[in-house]
Amino acid sequence: MAGGGGEDLGQAGFLDDVLVDTVRRTGASAGGVYLLDESTQVLGLVVICGVPTEVAVPWTRLPLAAPVPVAEAVREDRFVWVASHDDLARAYPRVAASLPYRLALSAAPLSGRAQGRGALLLLWPASHPPEASGRERAHIAAAARRIAHVLDDSPRPPTVPGQPRLVPLGGFRPRGTQNVQAAADYLERLPEGAVALDLEGRITYLTATAAGLLGRDGDHLRGTRPWQSLPWLDDPVVEDHYRTAVISRDPVAFTALRPPESWLRFHLYPDASGISVRITRAPAPDGGPGDAPPRAAAPGGTTALPADRAQAGRLYQLMHLAAALTETVAVRDVVDLIGDMVLPAFGADGLVLSAADAGRLRITGHRGYDQEVIDRLDGLPLDTDVTPAGQVLVDGTPSFFASPEEMARRYPSAPKISDKQAWAFLPLIISGRPVGCCVLSYNHPRAFSADERAVLTSLAGVIAQSLDRARLYDAKHELAHGLQQALLPRSLPAVPGLGVAARYLPSSHGMDIGGDFYDLIRLDETTAAAVIGDVQGHNVAAAALMGQVRTAIHATAGASPSEVLTRTNRVLADLETDLLVSCLYAHLDLARRQVTLASAGHPPPLLHRPGHPPGIAPLDPAPLLGVDLDAPCPVTTLPFTPGTTLALYTDGLVEVPGTDLDLTTAGLAALLPDGADLDAVIDALLHRTWPQGRHTDDIAVLLLRSSAPAP
Repeated sequence: MAGGGGEDLGQAGFLDDVLVDTVRRTGASAGGVYLLDESTQVLGLVVICGVPTEVAVPWTRLPLAAPVPVAEAVREDRFVWVASHDDLARAYPRVAASLPYRLALSAAPLSGRAQGRGALLLLWPASHPPEASGRERAHIAAAARRIAHVLDDSPRPPTVPGQPRLVPLGGFRPRGTQNVQAAADYLERLPEGAVALDLEGRITYLTATAAGLLGRDGDHLRGTRPWQSLPWLDDPVVEDHYRTAVISRDPVAFTALRPPESWLRFHLYPDASGISVRITRAPAPDGGPGDAPPRAAAPGGTTALPADRAQAGRLYQLMHLAAALTETVAVRDVVDLIGDMVLPAFGADGLVLSAADAGRLRITGHRGYDQEVIDRLDGLPLDTDVTPAGQVLVDGTPSFFASPEEMARRYPSAPKISDKQAWAFLPLIISGRPVGCCVLSYNHPRAFSADERAVLTSLAGVIAQSLDRARLYDAKHELAHGLQQALLPRSLPAVPGLGVAARYLPSSHGMDIGGDFYDLIRLDETTAAAVIGDVQGHNVAAAALMGQVRTAIHATAGASPSEVLTRTNRVLADLETDLLVSCLYAHLDLARRQVTLASAGHPPPLLHRPGHPPGIAPLDPAPLLGVDLDAPCPVTTLPFTPGTTLALYTDGLVEVPGTDLDLTTAGLAALLPDGADLDAVIDALLHRTWPQGRHTDDIAVLLLRSSAPAP
């Protein structure tokens, strides 16, 4: 499913109809449909109803790995229910920080013949009971199946548009033959003002009294949003009250000052079709009309509105993006998050993220550019006059260019480098120290509003912190990974009569390197020693200790397995480390066709012998190395007849969150068939427990098979 482009019109209409029908049948206040862009593993919001498009801006594109309900529903192929904002804060703190409203929500995966197609999201008012009813769940499940089946039967993969469609809920207005003019006359006779807002916040109706209280002619107000058409209401708090009413469906009241000294009380009453607003005069707060307005209170209390003029939508957008950036680990995370979330949030088409390195700008990631353009920009000196990147980084001032002509006046060659038509150059600076530059670009000329410039400038500071932290992480990760790779065996020795295969996988994206190790030591023509272990921790110290433990085992290999582990335990004590080590040592006697095993707190190996059911080798393990110098180390001797397969592994292979360890291990033993290629067996083992490849710990696997009698 590729991003960009439009949907099939019939399919789009079907999604719209199913979404609106499901919202109405379940009593939800709003909903949306997400589809998965398989090429980027990003969920794109295709259609929404019940809330303004501005509210959905931070949520239009969500990485599949993001810790949010919609992504979790798709990843785990399950129904996700969040009963309240308190539950949201506990389970999804990032979401709660940028969606601070009382609500309930559900996310249902769109699972047909192909799982992970997308999700159906529904929101309910705060008054919803703590559990979804059976009727609601049935409607949601049926709607998700209908959408999934249409996606399965589609002649071509559906596409994810750049921006979601907003469809009206409709069907909520009462029908009857009441005289509309009589209703309007009734409202005009009231001493208070009456205003109707649609779900987008636009004024659809207001009385003359309301217009008088607001101090503006009604014809100039209809069709506008109050906080945009009335400067004294242009405040994030006012827009946030409106959002609270729309999303939570809670009545909201607040007080605001209409200059110079007219205090007005606003009461907002929301429903599925819009918001009714009642306006009355209010007494001045304590301190008199000339005092500075007090700070905003919670919905329902009194508020007056201070100075910041950025829209609430942009502020919550900034909170959302900042919270997401705090969770990035590596530079690739930062680039992916900016590409997946920041670009759509600001309507940008291209990204260049560069880091300052030895007086030059080294590009660390990009989106929306040909590689030849990136090659030309990579490595420019900080004092370059080819683009504004160096200058904005040197003086620390962002630069915005609304068109190629504006860019060419200061940097004549810059517009020729690519086909972009507008740019935002954001310096990435930490405590006065330049760390890089973030460039957002557009395919069409575009002016940047004051609030966009303010939000982008603030966002650049968060990006700078994330990028600097990610570069340090990558450097540390590269050092540890290089150290570990240098300490692991580059190749395993050939031993007559023994088939061997090994695999080491560092923990998947987002974790440090660890101390897993394996080895095969040829002792003579008919004997060998196999060892596998895991040093506690995921850092350089763990990798270094792994090398020392491996060296100690090499020095004593050939002795009995219990003696090898006992001596290694003493070496560990001499090193005075706080880290513990698990280790499994196997002495292979191919002449006698037997294997002798000793374990220090390590998972037992998988065993398959021809003619016998596969299972787990029976072992009596000693404590972890580094726990008790005097603890005995029992040994176990097992037949190692031709065709016998022994699988040694670290716990990263079998410790899968939410699964039973014994069942997982037993299932793996069944994958050791007679005569199968050993590398293929390792592939099968890995796929069985980690089908998506997102393992959370290092994994080491060492397979041994007795292939023929020893000569």
